[in-house]
Amino acid sequence: MRHYYLIIGLFCSILSFPAAAELKIGFVNTVRIMREAPQVKSAYDRLEGEFASKQRQLVSAGQEIKRLQERLAKNSTIMSDARVSKLSRKIRDKRRELKLKQAGIQEDYDARFNEEFGKVQKVIRQVIQQFAKKEFYDLIVSEGVIWANPRINITDDVLERLRQQHRGY
Repeated sequence: MRHYYLIIGLFCSILSFPAAAELKIGFVNTVRIMREAPQVKSAYDRLEGEFASKQRQLVSAGQEIKRLQERLAKNSTIMSDARVSKLSRKIRDKRRELKLKQAGIQEDYDARFNEEFGKVQKVIRQVIQQFAKKEFYDLIVSEGVIWANPRINITDDVLERLRQQHRGY
């Protein structure tokens, strides 16, 4: 909480200087950027493509377990106790395998997600900084803003630059 008071105090003191009339401030809605930037969609598409076959393997393994469960439920009354026990053990083992496989794939996905979105965030930050320098902004804010006047909202401009840059790839 002290951190916010310090930022507010610093911001107010900056505005109290006579040169503050010339201060150019912009606001970027990062939530909207992350929702609409084509780089974000491309990152999701890459991840989806990369993990699609693994996802299909998980679905297939789940369907196999379901088939075994249905077989057990349907035939348990006519099967010997040893066969019921063996099939139950097989189902349990397959479930355990599936959970381990899911955990491994989720861990891999999380690592790749962090890698991909780290790259995307870097690109977004660079585009915002380039825009700010080109348009002579003194300050660009994003996180923790409760309200920003649409006059200083540069989110559309940043999104347009991200789209242009994305088309260049």
